Amino acid sequence: MDQILNALKALGEPTRMRVMALCAQGDLTVSELVHILGQSQPRVSRHLKLLCEAGLLQRLREGSWVFHRLAAEPDHMPFVKKLVDLIPQDDEILLRDRERLQEVKRERAEKASQYFSRNAMRWAEIRALHVDDGEVEKALLKLAKPKGNEDFLDIGTGTGQILQVFGNHIRQGWGIDLSSDMLSIARANLEANGNHNCAVRQGDMYQVPFSADSFDLITIHQVLHYADEPVRAVAEATRVLRRGGKLAIADFAPHEEETLRVDHQHRRLGFSEKELADICRECGLEIKEVQHLPGDPLTVTLWVAEKL
Repeated sequence: MDQILNALKALGEPTRMRVMALCAQGDLTVSELVHILGQSQPRVSRHLKLLCEAGLLQRLREGSWVFHRLAAEPDHMPFVKKLVDLIPQDDEILLRDRERLQEVKRERAEKASQYFSRNAMRWAEIRALHVDDGEVEKALLKLAKPKGNEDFLDIGTGTGQILQVFGNHIRQGWGIDLSSDMLSIARANLEANGNHNCAVRQGDMYQVPFSADSFDLITIHQVLHYADEPVRAVAEATRVLRRGGKLAIADFAPHEEETLRVDHQHRRLGFSEKELADICRECGLEIKEVQHLPGDPLTVTLWVAEKL
């Protein structure tokens, strides 16, 4: 009862209702909300503080930036959604807010596109060495077998491609990555693809910013070969995985392409079946399925492990 009353009190102010309507469309920073609402930074920050304290919004820190989005806690989500649905979408002020929101999103997408264009050659060089990305993604989805009602995490999400692949097969999805530039691309891609049940935040694979037992399904897609400590990365994924949940890993089989280490900062030149099985066993996981996708010269291997 107290939670409902506090939420209704927090919404009992026009600007805070505008903020809720905007955050329902995606993650927004204070500066973006200042631009859209046409109000001072201290005033907008005050509104955000009250909405967060009421459990209607959550704050996601990303370096010096802080993003705000609708609360995603299972206990709050149905109630928050009902409140947002009550906001009149045809209100003249809200329509103008949405127009300015589209300007913000267009600017984001343009910056993301520029960054990706500058770095596209890096990914193109690696992709040319292995099986098509679409085939890998299709096989990963098939092996992971998402049930539609699961909480999902993609570690090292990059451009958010795996979130897009799994988005229609999960209840809620999160992606973490250390790179702010990559996260900008991921946000633009998720918005363009309509994956409103997915979000991204800055996070380290060694210190995943979620509590233990938070997810039913986790992927680590083409990330583990960058890890100095792959055991520690898998152990951290296991920590936030629920008992009986699945960890799906996609990475290269052992190879001798030293250029990937020299030019692309790969720490490991692939993983053998036995090595990944030993790592999983050490972390409290049991390998359930393994699949190899041969390429030239790199083979991509998929592992699916279950938390015991």
